[in-house]
Amino acid sequence: MASANKLATILNIRNIILVLGLIGSIVLFKIVFADDSQEKEMAKPQAMPVEVTLIKSQNIRLWKNFSGRLTAVDYVEIRPQVTGLITEVKFVDGQQVTKGDVLYIIDPRPFIAAVEKAKADLVAARKRYTLADKEYKRSKNLINTKVISQRIYDERANTRLVTEAEVKSAEAQLTEAEVNLDHAYIKAPVSGRLSRSEITVGNLVASGSESPLLTTIVSSKNIYADFEMDEQTYLNYIRELSPGQNAADVIPVKLHLQNDKTMYPGKMHAFDNKIDPASGTIRARAIFENPQGRLLPGMYAHIKVGSASEKQRILVNELAIGTDQNRKFVYIVNNENKTTYREVQLGDSVDGHRVIRSGLNTGDKVITRGLMRIRPNMLVEPKISTTEKTANNT
Repeated sequence: MASANKLATILNIRNIILVLGLIGSIVLFKIVFADDSQEKEMAKPQAMPVEVTLIKSQNIRLWKNFSGRLTAVDYVEIRPQVTGLITEVKFVDGQQVTKGDVLYIIDPRPFIAAVEKAKADLVAARKRYTLADKEYKRSKNLINTKVISQRIYDERANTRLVTEAEVKSAEAQLTEAEVNLDHAYIKAPVSGRLSRSEITVGNLVASGSESPLLTTIVSSKNIYADFEMDEQTYLNYIRELSPGQNAADVIPVKLHLQNDKTMYPGKMHAFDNKIDPASGTIRARAIFENPQGRLLPGMYAHIKVGSASEKQRILVNELAIGTDQNRKFVYIVNNENKTTYREVQLGDSVDGHRVIRSGLNTGDKVITRGLMRIRPNMLVEPKISTTEKTANNT
């Protein structure tokens, strides 16, 4: 009985060993073939996911940024044109005035008296001329009948000419007296904003080269922005003009102040007649409407000057552009999803993008991110960017 139990135990152990061997073989088989499959998978090249932008041309107006200063269209220093005592100041400091408004009054009484005297002198001169003219006409008839001598005729003709000259002189004196009286009421020569009054009531002022400054006035309806434009930009903009076109009619301009995003539209007013050889720039001037008077002369301003026309241009995000020594390049994805090195010629910068002058065509797929990991002829998995936006054209 004991022998039979031992034999059964030995048989069970042998069966267990056989089963374990069979399992081990299966496991070993799976490991060997799994490793072989992994090696094949590892040997197969992996496509790198990349973000691409599909190139298309856009209707773009190019804008250039400049810095400048605002200057008044009209700036006038108010000075007295006659001598006298200031009797009245008819404005407050900083007031808006209209052309023709009275600002100061210089004591008008002496000038009123001068006008009255000139009028009386003119009346007397005309009376003398009337008498002399009658005497002349009478003597002209008498000389023909030999009633009077030639000497008397000549004297009366001369008297007529002298009195005629006296009338013209009296008329001129009356005009001068009236002008002086008008100058006693100092008026605003232009509409705009006044400065403070430098002279107060009761002060004696005199005309002439040493006349004192009373106040100043700057026009506020419009205002100039003066800035310097580089020679290349000037040439590029002028080339776009048609024969006979005026730059002021077609070149748009915008302005905004420091720490102020409000845009003020305007237009070009004029370019200077020469390039400054020292700086390579040309003086330019734009004009802006200023109905509310918010823009003041002397302000620092940021000025955007647009090209004369909108044109179809290819734009690429600056992140997609690489540098190879002195060359610029991008990577495009071909029909086999492999990368291709493409050298490009860059143009102006537009809102984080660059104009491509040559090297790209509509429909090209340009890799926009991860340029440092890309090599030519690399297999990639392109994904069209959904975040890439059209460059701002304002």
